[in-house]
Amino acid sequence: MTAHTPALDLLAPDQRGILIGGSWREADSGDRFEVIDPADGSVITTVADASAGEAIEALDAAVAAQRSWSRTPPRERGEILRTAFELVTARADEFAALMSLEMGKTVAEARGEVAYGIEFFRWYAEEAVRIHGRYMQAPAGGSRLLTLKKPVGPCLFVTPWNFPLAMGTRKIGPAIAAGCTMVVKPAHQTPLTMLALAGVLAEAGLPDGVLNIVPTTDAAGVSEALMADDRLRKVSFTGSTGIGKVLVRQSAEQLLRVSMELGGNAPFLVFEDADVDAAVDGAMLAKMRNMGEACTAANRFLVHRSVAAEFAEKLGKRMGALTVGRGQDDGVDVGPLIDEKAVESVSQLVTDAIHDGATVVCGGQAPDGPGFFYPPTVLLDVPAESAINAEEIFGPVAPITTFDTEEEAVARANDTEYGLSSYAYTRDLARTIRLAESLDYGMVGINTGLVSNPAAPFGGVKASGFGREGGFEGIEEYLETTYVNLPAG
Repeated sequence: MTAHTPALDLLAPDQRGILIGGSWREADSGDRFEVIDPADGSVITTVADASAGEAIEALDAAVAAQRSWSRTPPRERGEILRTAFELVTARADEFAALMSLEMGKTVAEARGEVAYGIEFFRWYAEEAVRIHGRYMQAPAGGSRLLTLKKPVGPCLFVTPWNFPLAMGTRKIGPAIAAGCTMVVKPAHQTPLTMLALAGVLAEAGLPDGVLNIVPTTDAAGVSEALMADDRLRKVSFTGSTGIGKVLVRQSAEQLLRVSMELGGNAPFLVFEDADVDAAVDGAMLAKMRNMGEACTAANRFLVHRSVAAEFAEKLGKRMGALTVGRGQDDGVDVGPLIDEKAVESVSQLVTDAIHDGATVVCGGQAPDGPGFFYPPTVLLDVPAESAINAEEIFGPVAPITTFDTEEEAVARANDTEYGLSSYAYTRDLARTIRLAESLDYGMVGINTGLVSNPAAPFGGVKASGFGREGGFEGIEEYLETTYVNLPAG
C-alpha cells in the first residue's frame, strides 16, 4: 500500500470487489489482483479477481432486472442520470485524484476527464425522455403503421485503461437512458474509478442489478463466457483493433448487436496557409492529451514543406518545456505511461525512426529511475515509410513528415487501415470542404485539436470500428425497432 491512500476515500473497503445484483462480494476463489501506481510501480490496493463463473452470475442479475428496468418511466431513468451527474460533479476533485493515482495522468487532466465524462450522464438524462417511434398511414391506405423503440436488453461493456471514467460513462449513460441493464468489465490496470462510479450510481437511485461490475485479470475468459450466453444482447468494446476483431467473431454466434471503438492512426495536416501558432496550439491538444495515450491522439504530423521547420521549432519548444513527473505533484504537465511495456514500445518506435533518418528536435530517450516515464518528443524529417507512421504510438511523440501538395497530403493521410479521427489546419474554406469530404475518417477536426464532445457522434470507419457513442446517434445503439401494423377500420 502506498502513502497516497486519501485518493481511495471514494471506495469503501468492500467496494474493491465484484458488484452483482447490488451487492459487493469477493471472488469465490478468493483471488485478488494488484492495482499498480505507474509513477513508481508500487501497489495502490488490491481488487477481487472475477472468474467466468462470477461473470455469468453478473449476467444473471442483469437479466433478472431487465424487464422491470425497461418499464421504468423515462423521466425516472433520466433523473437517476441527472442525480449521478450532480454527485460526481460535486466530488470531481476526489474522482480526479483517484484517476490520477491509478492511471498516471495529471490531476488537472483528470479533472478535465471528469468534466467531459460525466457530461454523458447529463446529455442522456435529457435524451431519455426523447425516445420515440412514429405513426403513419400506409401508402396504399387500409392500415396504419406504428413503430416502437425498445431497449436492446442486457449489455456487456468492456472499457479500456486510458480513460477510466469517460469510456464507461459514454456507454453506461445511453444504456441507462434506453432502459438496458449491463455487465461492465473495466480494464484491470484501472478498475478503481469504475468501482467508485458504481457507488455513486447506487446513491443516485439506480436499482440493483441494472449495473454489475466484474473486475478481472482474465479478460478473455470472462468476455468469452458472457458472449456465449444467449441472454446477452449487445457488446460494446473500446480498445485495440486486434481484440475487437476477436470479439466481433465471438459475437456472431449469438448475433449480438455490436459497437466497436478501436485503434487509430490520426493524421494532423498543416498546410502552407495555416496559422502556424494556432496549429502548434492544436497539436499540443491533439498530441499531449492523456500523454498521447488516446485513440484520437495525433499520430502522424503531415506538414507542408514550406512551414515544416517553423512548426517543428515551435512545437519542440512547447513540448520540451513540459515537466514530467508524478501526476499528483504540483507543476507536473506530463505523467507516466501506463506500464513498462508501453515505454518499451514507444522507445522502439522512436529508435527506429531515428535510424531511418529522423532528426530529434526534443526528447527521444526514456529517463532512468522508477516509474514508466517517457519525455515529450518531436521528430523532424521522418520518412513516410517509417514504422512510427504506420503504428499507433500511444505516447508523447510527434513525428513530422513533410508534403508538397494537397493531393499528396490527403493520400498519405488516408494511407492507413484506421479511420477514427483526423485534424487539419488551413485558412482556405474550399480546401476545408474538400478535406471534410476526402479524408476517410469518422471524425475530422478543422483548425482544432479536440474533436471529442458528448453531443457529437464519436466513432470511426475501417479498422477503427463501427457504431457511434455520444450525440443523438449514441442512444440508437441501445434501441431496437418494433413495427406494428394496425387495421384502419
